[in-house]
Amino acid sequence: MSEQVFLGIDIGAESGRVMAGLFDGQKIVLDEIHRFANGPINVAGTLRWNVIGLWKEILIGLEKSAARYGDSIVSVGVDTWGVDYVLLSKKDELLGIPYNYRDPRNEGMIDAACLRVPREEIFANSGLQFMEFNTLYQLLAMQRDHPLVLELADRLLMMPDFFHWLLCGSRVVEFTNATTTQCFHPTENDWAFKMLRRFELPTDLFPEVVTPGTTLGTLREHIVKQTGLKKIAVVAPPTHDTAAAVAAVPTENTGKANWAYISSGTWSLIGVEVQQAIITDEALKMNVTNEGGVDGTYRLLKNVMGLWLVQGCKRSFEKQGNSLDYSKLTDLARNAQPFRSLIDPNDHPFLHPEDMAEEIQSWCSRTYQPVPENEGQLVRCALESLALKYRNVLEGIQQLTNEKVEVIHIVGGGSNSDLLNQFTANACGVPVITGPVEATVMGNVLIQARTAGSINTLEEIRNVVRNSTDSNRFEPTDQAAWQEAYERFGALLKYSHAQ
Repeated sequence: MSEQVFLGIDIGAESGRVMAGLFDGQKIVLDEIHRFANGPINVAGTLRWNVIGLWKEILIGLEKSAARYGDSIVSVGVDTWGVDYVLLSKKDELLGIPYNYRDPRNEGMIDAACLRVPREEIFANSGLQFMEFNTLYQLLAMQRDHPLVLELADRLLMMPDFFHWLLCGSRVVEFTNATTTQCFHPTENDWAFKMLRRFELPTDLFPEVVTPGTTLGTLREHIVKQTGLKKIAVVAPPTHDTAAAVAAVPTENTGKANWAYISSGTWSLIGVEVQQAIITDEALKMNVTNEGGVDGTYRLLKNVMGLWLVQGCKRSFEKQGNSLDYSKLTDLARNAQPFRSLIDPNDHPFLHPEDMAEEIQSWCSRTYQPVPENEGQLVRCALESLALKYRNVLEGIQQLTNEKVEVIHIVGGGSNSDLLNQFTANACGVPVITGPVEATVMGNVLIQARTAGSINTLEEIRNVVRNSTDSNRFEPTDQAAWQEAYERFGALLKYSHAQ
């Protein structure tokens, strides 16, 4: 077949990209067209997203794409992080500046919600891990603080769906991102309307939910004129970046739960692919989440704080006038004393600390451990703790599925961290296979290719990924030392206030 080009707009919490996926029927090659910065903006003491600025950058990327690939471009689709949303009025006016999920307004909202609807019922109606930034708690915070905004709102769109609306006028929400909200029922396959009414939230806010690969429309005429693109299709990929990344995991065991994935970046999302949501009492007790995937699958997983810990430490060092790149920090961590200090990465103080290094030191002091004294000790503490947390999560997930995980696939930017990859293999006692780094964009554009009829199944998508990328394999070592550290780590969790 002749080469087709699919545009993937991938926006993360720190940066966004417009990428072209060049597909010849066997392999996919990615070409970065335009990269731009992203991040929360402090507006009068609140954390917000500059969605208009992001839209401006997207348009620049589309214009560059048209100049480079012209009539070869078939379609475009957007993926972003989960949970955050935009509100539109009946006349399609943007209501307010969208909040960032780390905004402190969400603090205490889980407890407040559970006073209105029992925790067990919230889980039964959503299957989601209890995290204070879930969309449900953001909406309840808005109900408390800005009820008039909710009254004016006609439609809630998740962040990627908002950009799809800007592209083509669609006012729907794609399935994989809908399932990050804690407002979507995992067995009824629709919004959890009964629960939402109990919270007195306006249910007419919630739009139709569409599956990954749905054609939403074609580009608005003014975008065609502005960018030079033809009137290409706008296709909903798996719009939650983790769902897109998992679609591009190069496993040969699609349909089984004997492999795990870690989508590794600012957050680490660790789990398995299952055929239906697991919403048992045991799942509630473990505080796991069921997020939607491709072809009606669910990702049984848990969010772990991820490389946010190292990013935060890096910022702490820079404030002290010590600017070190990640390569240097990794070298310092590699040479630091093993297992000197450990933390629970998911404990609340690490969610949005003023100074990450100080929070880690404080946690170690409170738990009667040696306090990390330098950059290498702090970063090693973070990385070892992450690997041990991965094992802790995996053990729980294996109990729920009754399947033993035989290999872990690590995808995303964090798969470049060879030290963390080796630590993960050591801690979990199974091989780790890394790559692709660009799994999210690959999942995005390959689902678009399937919509265009160029690929047929999820298994074929993963075959294409294997054909197109290289991977590294890490075998477990030092098992006795890691087992001893894991037992110590388990004892330290009693000090944690993580959900």
